[in-house]
Amino acid sequence: MTDILDELSWRGLIAVSTDLDDLRKELVSGPVTFYGGFDPTAPGLHIGNLVLLLTMRRLQLAGHRPIGLVGGATGLIGDPSGKSAERTLNPREVVAGWVDRIRAEVGRFLDLTPGPAGALVVSNLDWTESLSALEFLRDIGKHFPVSQMLGREAVKARLAAGGISYTEFSYQILQAFDFLELRRRHDCVLQIGGMDQWGNLVAGVDLIRRVIRNESVHALATPLITRPDGTKYGKTEGGAVWLSPDLMSPYAFYQFWVNRTDAEVPGLLRVFTFRSRNEIEELERGITARPAARTAQRLLADDVTTLVHGPEECARAVAASRALFGQGDLRALDERTLAAVLAEVPSAVISIGRAAADAAVGGDGAGQGGLPKVADLMAVAGITESKSAARRAIAQGGAYLNNAKVSDPDAVPRLSDLLRGRYLVLRRGKRTVGGVEITRD
Repeated sequence: MTDILDELSWRGLIAVSTDLDDLRKELVSGPVTFYGGFDPTAPGLHIGNLVLLLTMRRLQLAGHRPIGLVGGATGLIGDPSGKSAERTLNPREVVAGWVDRIRAEVGRFLDLTPGPAGALVVSNLDWTESLSALEFLRDIGKHFPVSQMLGREAVKARLAAGGISYTEFSYQILQAFDFLELRRRHDCVLQIGGMDQWGNLVAGVDLIRRVIRNESVHALATPLITRPDGTKYGKTEGGAVWLSPDLMSPYAFYQFWVNRTDAEVPGLLRVFTFRSRNEIEELERGITARPAARTAQRLLADDVTTLVHGPEECARAVAASRALFGQGDLRALDERTLAAVLAEVPSAVISIGRAAADAAVGGDGAGQGGLPKVADLMAVAGITESKSAARRAIAQGGAYLNNAKVSDPDAVPRLSDLLRGRYLVLRRGKRTVGGVEITRD
């Protein structure tokens, strides 16, 4: 069996470790209990968190026992790492709700079946809430030299940017305390996290070594996965790439992955899929030999969407993607998927008179019901710069309504053309797509 650290290294998932050779010996000698933490500072997890979750899953598949720690306590404070200013503290009831959501999300990616490698999902509020300030300062705080705390990169960055509160300054102590408690409760000897967490990770190692003498514990950090321009993958211009379908539709999630560039895909396949080394290297050769086929992008999108949302949602996303560009039946898409599709392309909402619509339906169902011309809709949706440009596109044979070619510049959609009773999909040429949602006054 492949050494798990060699596997993680090949996939680009090891940035730094306290002692990689010593950790390798621990992993080879028998099952190791390890943990990764997830703070509820938002209503869900994003793909930056997915890097840690999948790294934990790989270790579990190699026979080791993961603990997913949800920060019911630390989420009330906020980690200063990567932040240039103080976080806004969220109400306790909000954080508690997010804890429940994130516990469920973490549990979806780890095998919770009881056994030597069966995962646990815990909250650090369980051992922090009843701890008094005096106990915390006397038993834990005394092990933290202030000079060492001030030397942490996250703290230095905040001090340079204007300052840090005692609350966020103390975050590293709380995270270190988590490692100590998990060592005591579950014999946990390894903490993993993102590179931006390195100071907090080694704080836990230092604390355990001070409290429990001659203790062998480890920390391992994964690199921050970034685009070629250096920006984090956890964010897009519109916000985070969320794992929850109520925060980001499976269709939008699929589109994020399928639209990655050739330069990005090899690294993303290694980090976010469970395909073998041989499979990924073959896909990399295909990118060079047949870039127009975009086979690697489609497989990346299929794998990650299936992993996060399941095979049925992935199939819906694929069908919608194909139908949008004339390779499938738009009428076969359910309303939720149609709405998600139109949310990702230029679109507009138009109201028509209810009386006119009802009158048209009361006839043979083929009436216009107050709908604008197709040319007008193309301009309103933003797929042409003007109505006259839309008319030219129609005259040149490059305009489509619900994937059917429109040949008359004065054509008007019928009410029966409305997909799910409210949507129209417009296309100019092969790739320029927009949509209109019709509402009734």
